[in-house]
Amino acid sequence: MPYTTEEGGRLNNFAVEPKVYEAKPPSPSQQRNYIIMGVAAVLLIGGLLTVAVYASSNAGVS
Repeated sequence: MPYTTEEGGRLNNFAVEPKVYEAKPPSPSQQRNYIIMGVAAVLLIGGLLTVAVYASSNAGVS
């Protein structure tokens, strides 16, 4: 661990910094997968909201 000594003899401990790298843009297949997952997420949320609205509108009916 890298320590530095400050005035008065106090030690200061610094975390080890991770390596920095440049991010690469997603490939066409990754972009396609992101679009598919996004559409699936929208359909899932839409379905859940539809079920919630239907269940709440029929809550008092017996």
